[in-house]
Amino acid sequence: MPYHGTADEGFGAVADAFARNFAEGGELGAAVTVFVGGRKVVDLWGGSADDRTGRAWDVRTVLPVMSLAKAVISFCVLLLAEQGRLDLDAPVADCWPEFARHGKEGITPRMVLAHTAGVPLVERKLTFEELTAWTPVIRALEEQPPLWEPGTAYEYHAHAFGFLLGEVIRRLTGLTPGRYFRRAVADELGLRTWIGLPQEELPQLARLVEAEGRRPPLPSPDLLPMRALTMNGVLPFPGLDDPHGYNAPALLTAEFPGAGAVSSARGLAALYAAVATGVDGGPRLLGADTVTDAVRQQSGGPSWSGLPDLGARWGTGVLLDSPFRRLLGPRSFAHSGAGGQFAFGDDEFGVGFAYTANRMGGSGDQRCERLIAALRSCMGAPEPRPLG
Repeated sequence: MPYHGTADEGFGAVADAFARNFAEGGELGAAVTVFVGGRKVVDLWGGSADDRTGRAWDVRTVLPVMSLAKAVISFCVLLLAEQGRLDLDAPVADCWPEFARHGKEGITPRMVLAHTAGVPLVERKLTFEELTAWTPVIRALEEQPPLWEPGTAYEYHAHAFGFLLGEVIRRLTGLTPGRYFRRAVADELGLRTWIGLPQEELPQLARLVEAEGRRPPLPSPDLLPMRALTMNGVLPFPGLDDPHGYNAPALLTAEFPGAGAVSSARGLAALYAAVATGVDGGPRLLGADTVTDAVRQQSGGPSWSGLPDLGARWGTGVLLDSPFRRLLGPRSFAHSGAGGQFAFGDDEFGVGFAYTANRMGGSGDQRCERLIAALRSCMGAPEPRPLG
């Protein structure tokens, strides 16, 4: 498969793994970018951005990266904490007094970042127009009681995460989270990463497609994880081409902060590199002490609703090196997005990495694992040891 871009000497194994994904992994269109020491050493892309038209993936292509929106939100929250504008262990109600209702008085930003706040969804059923209008969701969260004692159990806060922390950002800065991210981080770094895609970027958007055979029998829509994932059935699952699905401009141009980010691989890799080392000689976005705090495990294991342990281990807003995805080591911090999108950083190895693809993978998808394994060999990182 002909692909475009460059891989520096010493990183040919990543290029080989990228090509193998097209040859053996059913790749449609994809990109991978790696920074080391703040310098871009791998930047590759290829394939088709739109299976209907055959439009080629190019250097400006972006796509929905799903829950990698949570990484954007987490870094913004950690930045505000590092600046002394937010205490991660003080009540959310300190900056959002209306939140302190129905047993939520003690919920802290760290609990939300660790998916232990007890508010994985709003049980009130909102319309799509309300979901994308911001304020109705915030009012529903104010009235929502926690489902368990905050801080005592884990359940992935699929969409509530972005709204809860996004409102904290808005209360502190006066800006919605997507706008704050652009002003505080992305514009200066020139990142092609947004929560709330500008209309003028729509022609650069890749179209997500389901991999053949990816759809297993869907779990009951009444199960809590499915209700959280679909906002009580308002968002389709998977329903990519639904008018309210993840290929829909109506969703992607709104600020949908838990799972509505749009980015290039280069934008995500540069964001993680900015946290790990700084980019192109610039300062780090977050200091080493902030990262040390973030990579301390806060949660994981079986969920409150009874889902089995899938191997994910969470720090403060970041996915850790864990059985779910083996990275470079204990200083690695990451996030995944549905269908295979993935990015991570590591300040011990000085790495920022991102992989994006528009053919969504399912169980047994090895595309990203191949790329990370290749990068591990290039960096001379030790092979992962079993985790307890």
